[in-house]
Amino acid sequence: MSALVFLPGLICDHAVWQSQVDDLIQQGYECQVIDYGNADSLAEMARITLDLAPESCVLAGHSMGGRVALEVARQAPQRLSHLLLMDTGYLPLAPSAAGEKERAGRMALIEKARHHGMRTMGQEWMQGMVLPQHLKDTKLCNTILDMIERKTVAQFEAQQTALLNRPDATEVLRSLSCPTLFICGSDDLWSPVSQHEAMAELVVHSRVQVIAQSGHMSTMEQPEAVTQALTEWLEITNAPTERYPGFNQTEG
Repeated sequence: MSALVFLPGLICDHAVWQSQVDDLIQQGYECQVIDYGNADSLAEMARITLDLAPESCVLAGHSMGGRVALEVARQAPQRLSHLLLMDTGYLPLAPSAAGEKERAGRMALIEKARHHGMRTMGQEWMQGMVLPQHLKDTKLCNTILDMIERKTVAQFEAQQTALLNRPDATEVLRSLSCPTLFICGSDDLWSPVSQHEAMAELVVHSRVQVIAQSGHMSTMEQPEAVTQALTEWLEITNAPTERYPGFNQTEG
């Protein structure tokens, strides 16, 4: 049974994967969540991951963590037994007005964090990251805001720098040979289902699983559904008589 290594997204930590880790440990899996420290590039985050991870692992990345996972696959594909990419993307910053708009938006959040603190910035950032009805869930929102507040402004700026300088991972996706699962919240506005379907088209032995009633923070908004999707996929792909049934399909 391969160990599972989890990669958090932008300004997230172990809390974003906590529900999955707790359930998988109970099932007998070895689990590890990576901390990127002050790294300011996806390549450096990937090197940190490779230094900390076992020689062979199931690698799971959420949001920015998905992009880090693709950098791990670029640097050391032989280390991956399985790959899970969640609520993420693969293209570089657009060389157009769309790219400038994204850059401006990220810089505005950095400025808000500098002048008003990480929690206040997080309250704005969270508005488009979870479903509107989940914004009424005080426990969920405080868990997200507490997680954000544990990071420094310098770490936030470093991770935003990494994302603004992200490389094109198209060829990495085409090169993948391990079983690959894409999971996406049904209402993820930042990394929509269509983006995951486009990525899956590039990867053999891949599947897209849509998590109903979820925005971008699917591991926290619908933790049980995410864990179920992950564990069922591991059971299928580890079964000796199965050969990735139903892959290159989208399931809702």
